[in-house]
Formats: sequence, C-alpha cells, structure tokens
Amino acid sequence: MSSPLASCKSLSPSFPEPIGGRRKRILDLVITVPVLILLAPVFMIIAILIRRDSPGPAFYTQRRVGLDGKEFRLVKFRTMVVGAERIGPGLDNDVGDPRITTIGTRLRAASIDELPQLLNVLIGDMSIVGPRPTLRDQVERYSPEQRRRLRARPGITGLAQISGRSTLPWSQRIVIDLHYVDEWSLRLDLGIIMRTIPALLRKDETYPGGIQEVDLDE
Repeated sequence: MSSPLASCKSLSPSFPEPIGGRRKRILDLVITVPVLILLAPVFMIIAILIRRDSPGPAFYTQRRVGLDGKEFRLVKFRTMVVGAERIGPGLDNDVGDPRITTIGTRLRAASIDELPQLLNVLIGDMSIVGPRPTLRDQVERYSPEQRRRLRARPGITGLAQISGRSTLPWSQRIVIDLHYVDEWSLRLDLGIIMRTIPALLRKDETYPGGIQEVDLDE
C-alpha cells in the first residue's frame, strides 16, 4: 500500500530542477529535522486533544499540486468534523463555520494546524519557503506564465504570505510567487522565515482556512 503522502500525477512538463537545488534542500532538512524532534511531544498532545474534542483521526490529508505539477498528500492537524468537505459549502469555509471544532478554532488562530506539513518537507514534497500548494482545478486554470510557479517546491510559508496573505487576490499572489521563483536566494528564504512570525500575528491577514475564490481567467 502506498503512503498517504506519496506524490502522484503531474500537471506540467518537467523543469530542469527545482529552484535552489541542493542548497535549498539542505536548508530545509537542517531546520526541519531538529524542529520535528523538538515538537514530537507537542504533536502527541495536540493529537490527543483533537481526538478528545471530536471523533475521528488527529490528522487530515488533502491532494495538492506541488513541484513540477505533481500531486501529493498535504498533511495538517484536523480542525473540522470528519467529512466536513461533504457538508454545507464543502471546501469553502470561514471564521465561525460550525464545522470547525473547538480545538480546531484555536489551532487555526495560531496557524498551528499547518505544523504537520513539516513532514511533507521532510520527505521532499514541500519546502519551508515557497508558493503555497493549491488544488488541481486551480492549477489547470494557470496560464503558461503562471505555471512557472511550479518550478518551486510549495512552502509552509512564502513571499506572498508575508506580503498580505488573504488580503491579496490569487492572481496577485501568483505574481509575487513568480518574483520569488525568479529572485530566489538563501538570503531571501532566511528573510522570509524571519518575517513569518510577525505576519502570523497580524490577524487581519490570516487565512480563514479554506480554499478561497480564485480570480483567474476561465
């Protein structure tokens, strides 16, 4: 049986190599391995709280599109009731959504629900810094220029996330992501990491947690 985190289909022609190459991958591992070790007890506690608060698994996985257009299983802490995607507005949700659990509300408020994506970084599907991974139907609407966004492994944080997050339309976030792809450097990655925490504290810019409307041409 294949891993739930395994990569699968591709939506884009192959690029020569992901931006940053080996240097970026080494930075990811240098950060991710010790952080995962330190957070292992925290993960266990959060998993217990989630299962006590709502029946079902502690983790939630969803197919997203990453490097070179390949789909992978993004993993998060579960913050909604089991089967929420088949209830009400489906993948769309916002603050106050009744499908969000009590502990889920708290996890989302601090973006703690995103921490398990460190596992995606560990196995190479994601990077600490890069464009946020999106859904297949969104990527299918990209123009050839926008598809250059897929040259980078998707990130837990990124240039768009510290430049406005959900206050920006998707088309503008893609422009910012393309700038990141074109101007990548280790210094840029380190700067984005350092600016991520204060960006998270600006509550008016945080994601509501769902998949927002995409302002891309049909």
